[in-house]
Amino acid sequence: MGDPTLPDHDRPLNKRGWRDAPRIGAWLSEKGYRPTKVTVSSARRAQETWEGISSRLDATPKLRTDAKLYHADPETLLRFTRGSFADTHLMIAHNPGMAEFAHRIVNKAPAHPRFADFPTCFTLVLDMQEADWRDIGWQAAKVLDFVTPHDLPT
Repeated sequence: MGDPTLPDHDRPLNKRGWRDAPRIGAWLSEKGYRPTKVTVSSARRAQETWEGISSRLDATPKLRTDAKLYHADPETLLRFTRGSFADTHLMIAHNPGMAEFAHRIVNKAPAHPRFADFPTCFTLVLDMQEADWRDIGWQAAKVLDFVTPHDLPT
């Protein structure tokens, strides 16, 4: 059980998160999804999620931590996406903003049954259809992959 006196921003990743994050990193590597840039919320659990993912990722992306991703709304997440200028950008933020962003950015939702509720550590891989990321708008991304930790072998 976590420390109830800690502010939400300082809450550490739980046991399940420490188990799941490296599995997501391994999955990304196995599938050939290698980010060149990573933007992570300043919240402790987001930082620790990245630590777990990167421990199994066979890439060394440019890392940026940004407090604006902590409980960011979909419009803020879209601004981060538009300003990415990376071949492959991985973003670690929080629900409910990430879930709403994902629903709004895709041009067609995947058939995955968990896409509707976006469980913790969900991973959505998108292909942005715009040549210039500054032009990205809602419904602009094609889903390449969607996975939850529950989908992966233990």
